[in-house]
Amino acid sequence: MIYPQNAVEKLGFSEIKDLIKAKCLSEAGKELVEKIQPQVKLDLIDRFLRQANEFKDLLVHDAPLPVDHFYPIKGIIEKAKVEGSFLLEEEFHRILLSLRTVYAIIRYFNDRAQQYPNLELLFEHLPIEKNILRQIEQIIDDRGKIKDNASRLLLEITSQISKAEQEARKRLDSVYKQAQQNGWTADGSLTIRDGRLCIPILAENKRKLKGLIHDESATGQTAYIEPEEVFHLNNKVRDLEFERRREIVRILTSLTNELRPHVPLLFAYHGLLTKLDFVRAKALFALDIDGQMPELSKEAEVILVNAKHPLLYLASKQDGHHSVVPLNLKIDEIDRVLLVSGPNAGGKSVCMKTVGLLQLMFQSGLLIPCETTSKLGVFKQFFADIGDDQSIDSDLSTYSAHLSKMKHFTQFSNARTMVLIDEFGTGTDPQFGGPIAEAVLEVLNKKKIRGVITTHYSNLKVFASNTEGIENASMLFDNEAMKPLYILQTGKPGSSYAFEIAQNIGLPKEVLHLAKQKIGVQQKKVDTLLVDLEREKKEVYDTKVAINIREKEMLGQQAELNELKSYLEENKRQLMKDAKEEARQIIKDANKLVENTIAEIKTKQAEKEETKKLRAGLQHASDKLKEKQIKEIKKAVPTPDTIAEVEVGDWVKIIDTGNEAQVIEIAKNNLILALGDLRTVVKKNKVEKLRGKEKSKAAKRFRSVSSDSVADFSPEVDVRGMRTEDALGKIEQILDRAVMIGYPSLKIVHGKGDGILRKFIRDYLRKYNHVSRFEDEHADRGGDGITYAYLD
Repeated sequence: MIYPQNAVEKLGFSEIKDLIKAKCLSEAGKELVEKIQPQVKLDLIDRFLRQANEFKDLLVHDAPLPVDHFYPIKGIIEKAKVEGSFLLEEEFHRILLSLRTVYAIIRYFNDRAQQYPNLELLFEHLPIEKNILRQIEQIIDDRGKIKDNASRLLLEITSQISKAEQEARKRLDSVYKQAQQNGWTADGSLTIRDGRLCIPILAENKRKLKGLIHDESATGQTAYIEPEEVFHLNNKVRDLEFERRREIVRILTSLTNELRPHVPLLFAYHGLLTKLDFVRAKALFALDIDGQMPELSKEAEVILVNAKHPLLYLASKQDGHHSVVPLNLKIDEIDRVLLVSGPNAGGKSVCMKTVGLLQLMFQSGLLIPCETTSKLGVFKQFFADIGDDQSIDSDLSTYSAHLSKMKHFTQFSNARTMVLIDEFGTGTDPQFGGPIAEAVLEVLNKKKIRGVITTHYSNLKVFASNTEGIENASMLFDNEAMKPLYILQTGKPGSSYAFEIAQNIGLPKEVLHLAKQKIGVQQKKVDTLLVDLEREKKEVYDTKVAINIREKEMLGQQAELNELKSYLEENKRQLMKDAKEEARQIIKDANKLVENTIAEIKTKQAEKEETKKLRAGLQHASDKLKEKQIKEIKKAVPTPDTIAEVEVGDWVKIIDTGNEAQVIEIAKNNLILALGDLRTVVKKNKVEKLRGKEKSKAAKRFRSVSSDSVADFSPEVDVRGMRTEDALGKIEQILDRAVMIGYPSLKIVHGKGDGILRKFIRDYLRKYNHVSRFEDEHADRGGDGITYAYLD
């Protein structure tokens, strides 16, 4: 139930239906759109939404549905029901094309069984009755005309007509030539008058040619005569044509009689085409507004996530300059009513209308522009008080019209009623309008209605803050730029920003000063408090955003640190393992040497005591070597403590290469090192800090060679004739070196050819982080056979 009925127009639902009707292919489909209205059965709403959603998926991801012919055949079928009637050729042709469309659609979905289960419900159990199609195709051709061989008699009559026409034409041509030779004819050729071929004869000669005068020219100088010789032949043709028409009527009547038993099935086919046209129009409209299927709820609730007003969204798409700010709100058992306040032109009414319109669309089986995580329930009543409904005929003022609606709302609303009220309490003296509005709101709240109410009244804001079930909300306003943000925030009322807006549009200062003196002190304090609260809330929100960003950064750093520790531990274990293996091999070799020595001693028959001493000495040397290897391994493995000590300006040794470099910048876990004039980036755990003499030697050595480090670098590379992999490898080396020494650009000569090498090179440059852009050489100096890559 919708009260009042004009609420549909005021919410914009009628415009939505007009837009959907424009997508329909048939008048019957448009009639179905016109009948759209909110449903209260959840399973019915669910089926309608799923059908529209499946058709939308079909339009986007599947082959086009064969909907070539949507003719209004309902009237034709009604005509065929009447006994003794017959359908015309063009009517049978329309049925023929419609049947072909129906059968193509049924085959389309049969080939995709279970892929679109809700759409399949539209034509479930509908058979493909090919006999109807064959019977019509035997009689009617693809141009919509009856075939000459539709019956033996028709074929014979058609043949006789053709022969008679040829004979008549032959005889007429003979008479015409004779008349020309006698000089009786006027200028011109044979012509048709009253459906008969005639000869143009000069008026003074019309008595010389026997025949029937059918007409004469406007000047009276020419008479159009049908010669006596062909008159009886033309009459024969006319008789045959009448006979042919009688045979055609007989054939069409017989075909209509054969079609009549299938009239119920034809009505079902018509219904299928109409419903498909209807659902197709809904799906096409959903694509226009980016409509989605929200979650369905059994409760009377509205949870909108990034919802948009569909009409505003369409307007913004056409405009191309303005975007629609999405709406996020929740109306449920706890917060049943949202009392929205804020500045004029701040979006309060749009917020309320968006909620009402999307709920109407949802319950009418239309997809709505929001996230799929949105959730909507079912309301049995929609009550709306929007705009001015004053009536001279009914002797109602604006406020009286509002009060009459409030009377209806308080009498008939319940927990399944959505109430939408715009500018609650206005239209009369605020001193009395405010308390009356508060009393109405209290009664409505006791009835547990759901809805959105907009207002400027402070007493309503205070009432909402102290009443369960009613939640204050406000439209945000940038009080520095003096512009509305169109963002809904719940939890607090909003200021009307009356003085700020008045000042911004240039109202004289003395007027503003007088106005401030005239308002109550308490009201001024409340309004100031609301402005301060809004400013503080915005600051808290910005701080919260900054904290969240910082928290994410810290979590990332913590993850990197944990990864580094794991890497160090693993690296340490591997180094220890390798070192132990190496030490074991050394000891094994040493023992072998000892055994060889002993064997040699024996062969020389040395004294036993001397031999024992020698072996003990060798064992001692072996143990010392083992300890030394382990100490060197421990010294070589960097730890988090030593890494943390590296600072800008320190000299370090790169573990993997043994090169020495100076730290010029530290970025998280990466070090940017200078090797003379070269620059490179290395992980902290890949270097070892140099101290004392090693540090001074490294600094002295690099001072002596830094001036020569870029002497042999060339910013041009020629890869013509090279294989793709070799060319990319060479370019990568030159790019890396150019980045390290800070060179601004690189010239790559690859030639033109088929353009394959150029394509791979440019694809590689797009992925190279330090290449900011690239371009062709000037046309006079090589054009697209040379690429310039610019480094950042």
